[in-house]
Amino acid sequence: MKYTVTWSPRAQLRLADIWLKATDRAAIAAAANRIDAELGRGPFGVGDARRGGARFLSVPPLCVLFDVSPDDMRVEVWAVWRGA
Repeated sequence: MKYTVTWSPRAQLRLADIWLKATDRAAIAAAANRIDAELGRGPFGVGDARRGGARFLSVPPLCVLFDVSPDDMRVEVWAVWRGA
């Protein structure tokens, strides 16, 4: 079954800011699309668990923190930043 992936308003604004400032916009867009795809296929099969139930995923050049609601089949990305 497929999960519905949403980005919080704050994460959306941060992603837009990263993209606007980037010299590698295609890489940013590709990473965001891959994050959506991987989380939609199975959020427990990617990334690492963090304290409090949050999960971390790195798809260079982006990193995200997200929560999963298995009962609702939903994932919410609530933080995004450029990784090293």
